[in-house]
Amino acid sequence: MRIHEVTPKEGSTKRRRRVGRGISAGQGASCGFGMRGQKSRSGTGTKAGFEGGQMPLYRRIPKLKHFPLVNPKHYTIINVGKLESLEPNTEVTLESLMEQGIITTNDGPLKVLGDGTLTKALTVKAAAFSKSAQEKIAATGGSWEVLSRKSQQDTEKDE
Repeated sequence: MRIHEVTPKEGSTKRRRRVGRGISAGQGASCGFGMRGQKSRSGTGTKAGFEGGQMPLYRRIPKLKHFPLVNPKHYTIINVGKLESLEPNTEVTLESLMEQGIITTNDGPLKVLGDGTLTKALTVKAAAFSKSAQEKIAATGGSWEVLSRKSQQDTEKDE
């Protein structure tokens, strides 16, 4: 047997469909492309996302508002009103709040917000404070300290 004598196995190949060769051929006249329009013409079609001249969706979207941040900062949030249940002159950190059950989930570094009233002097250490929280803590004679996000994340990894 020589290379020029080799043929494919019977039934393994099909003939190419010849379109546009008359109605009886199966794909006559418009060759299966429908009646008229850009999609029935020869050549390349439209690019992906083309909407016929209308401003395409991928260009409209960024103009709309309320799109989420790509890398949002996630904090574990607590209001100063929740700190009222603590003993006076205690040091408040994310770990101490978790131990006492005041905070049940750790969603990231601690952020203290100013909702509620505080009457006890506390030493609060957190990654972020709202202005009203700083004022309320200072008004009771307590102190607040801003921890860097990295130092707080390092302590979370160590545990």
